[in-house]
Amino acid sequence: MLAAARKHLLLDRLARDGRIVAKDVAAELGTSEDTIRRDLRELDAEGLAVRVYGGALPASPAVVDYAARASVAPDSKHRVAATAARLVTPGSTVILDGGTTALAVTAALPRDLDCTVVTHSVTVAAALLEHRAEVIVIGGRLFKHSAVACGAGAAEAALGVSADLFLLGVTGVHAEAGLTTGDADEAAMKRTLASRAADTYVLASEEKIGAASRFAVLPLEGVTGIITDAAAGSAPMRALEAAGAPIVRAS
Repeated sequence: MLAAARKHLLLDRLARDGRIVAKDVAAELGTSEDTIRRDLRELDAEGLAVRVYGGALPASPAVVDYAARASVAPDSKHRVAATAARLVTPGSTVILDGGTTALAVTAALPRDLDCTVVTHSVTVAAALLEHRAEVIVIGGRLFKHSAVACGAGAAEAALGVSADLFLLGVTGVHAEAGLTTGDADEAAMKRTLASRAADTYVLASEEKIGAASRFAVLPLEGVTGIITDAAAGSAPMRALEAAGAPIVRAS
């Protein structure tokens, strides 16, 4: 089998099964594990798969640059954002992560809602200028890919926060890999913010379900709920439910 045909098969298996075990595919195709691993390395380099020990997981389309992400699954993001916004109650303090789904949450929040929003996202903060909510901005080194503050300074500032709710953005929600994102510093910042809130809910639009990125944020059991509108009967959703993921259906 030619390399192009093998890669096409590998991508089909990723979409169907949510993972690839290199030795199993090698045995099925009658080729060496080294050949399959080389194919997976090339797919990883192209952003089409995420290599893990023994194989690969589907790569998240949500790791593209900030501007490009705005056009990925916009309807799904709005449904997830609307459900998440209803969790924010009068008088509460919410930490709102960065990203395009978090930005959609600001549009879904009532402008006259009396609450406090803590964020390390410059775009989220700017979107709340016309809201009654008090806005507290966490500063630090700007990670331009996601338009959020990261680094030691931002993490130290976050440790002074205490919130009722954290609305967490990730790029991948996978039954085995858990909650992931594409940058190590951003993953660390998200963990720090989650530690400062009583409850953490994941903003999981449909393209993130069954996908994975390079760096772990939290395990599935580390959050209160995963808000998504992904098809309930899909293979990735069945896998998440079998893993005990706390799914909250967006509407």
